[in-house]
Amino acid sequence: MTATLNRQPNIPQVDGFYESLIHAQRGMSDDQADLFLAKLVLILANQVGDRAVLDQAVHLARSNTLAV
Repeated sequence: MTATLNRQPNIPQVDGFYESLIHAQRGMSDDQADLFLAKLVLILANQVGDRAVLDQAVHLARSNTLAV
């Protein structure tokens, strides 16, 4: 059975999480903030661990980025 990417809101107190994410980048240069986000992606990808779900997430992020 292949897992699927959860595309429904799933973060409790999403505004608080967003605030924490922004706060963590304060005082960083653009390059440092980019590196921070890349590291965060890899940490969270490791937590997810399911290659099929990760591939779905990469595809969704890429298609949403190219659509802008």
